[in-house]
Amino acid sequence: MENKFIQSIMTYFRGVKIEWGKITWPEKHQVFVETVFVLAIIIAFTLFVYVIDLIFKYGLSFLIMK
Repeated sequence: MENKFIQSIMTYFRGVKIEWGKITWPEKHQVFVETVFVLAIIIAFTLFVYVIDLIFKYGLSFLIMK
């Protein structure tokens, strides 16, 4: 029983090693470009939300003060 358990673990890790060899990793340049793109989108969306927040803030205070 114990031998069968150890054998199944060994088989699992052999399969992991084989699959690990099939992975194609992206180039460093591609990772850099995509990271910069994601950061740019995050910054743009943050600025958009900030501007919308300012519009609501000043718009509502203008309406309330009248």
